[in-house]
Amino acid sequence: MNSRRSFLKTSAKTLGGLTFCGCGLLHAAELQNQGPKRVTPVFINGKRIKTIDTHTHCIIQEALDLMGPDAKAVMPPTKGAAEHFIKVADRIKAMDAQGIDMQVLSINPFWYGRDRDTAAEICRINNQNLAELCALRPDKFAAFASLSLQFPDLAVQQLEDAVKKQGLKGAAIGGSVMGDDFSNPKYHPVLAKAQELNVTLFIHPQSTPQLASRFKGNGWLSNTIGNPLDTTIALQHLIFEGVLDKYPQLKVLAAHGGGYLGSYAPRSDHSCFVSPQNCNPDIVLKKKPTEYLNQLYFDNLVFTPEALRHLVAQVGASQIVIGTDHPIPWEEYPVEQVMSTPGLSNADRIGILGANAAKLLGIKI
Repeated sequence: MNSRRSFLKTSAKTLGGLTFCGCGLLHAAELQNQGPKRVTPVFINGKRIKTIDTHTHCIIQEALDLMGPDAKAVMPPTKGAAEHFIKVADRIKAMDAQGIDMQVLSINPFWYGRDRDTAAEICRINNQNLAELCALRPDKFAAFASLSLQFPDLAVQQLEDAVKKQGLKGAAIGGSVMGDDFSNPKYHPVLAKAQELNVTLFIHPQSTPQLASRFKGNGWLSNTIGNPLDTTIALQHLIFEGVLDKYPQLKVLAAHGGGYLGSYAPRSDHSCFVSPQNCNPDIVLKKKPTEYLNQLYFDNLVFTPEALRHLVAQVGASQIVIGTDHPIPWEEYPVEQVMSTPGLSNADRIGILGANAAKLLGIKI
């Protein structure tokens, strides 16, 4: 691993490669033109509140280069930072403008289809650079590790090294491994290691590969529908396959409000009653399916105060953290969304803005 001194010496070069990208589109035109009044910095009851954004993205150029010609597909055309990249100094300025004190960085897995050695090297580069950045600015950045999840034995070691040696806060994983659900027992050693280390697995979807042909056409449906659907499927498998019973202390954070599950969760409580022949009699859950949502965590990337109010009603305010997808501006007003959500107490707001994430990830505030 490069020393912090070498990182600082080569900062001009490194910060050109240690750059940041997101995964979405701008808000609708009316939000661009009539956004809510900016609230920054954040005070509640006269107390300064530290805000933590758990859903922000980055790309390390050196790792991306290992993808060869496929590198272009890693970053789809979106609006936001020029060429999808933002330098660190600019990132901090943007955070300040949003009223965000700290970001938890993650890299969307683009290496699941690569061979073992290539995937291992990509993850090594990612984790090394993330760790060095977090060491450089621990007041501003924390990070989730990259794992070669397609090789579970390798992923277990990567996770342990990232947490114990590099100080990372857990790992970012896809909603599946190229369509193979990580609720599959072959991935359980990774889940077991995350539970043992008491760290978080951040699920960030990569569309739903099996439906690629149906997503063609207007509207970027592979993202608009495919991403939240992928997360929904991943969470439902964790619940219905009994994985959350097997690993009851496993910390799971789901991007984009957990997909569609929070919007229609009670249907899950009826499925095996209505059609028992479509359920496995050997899997007897310890709780109702909806009750497992209260042990999962979700970001607030659901766009409106009313949508956030409903998510809180379903899963509880203690399970929600800020997530923006920065630097691509899916959510430009995360603090204002929380502050304007009806029915939240000040304690709820303090939790969602930063205290929940601090507790979940072991961040001092």
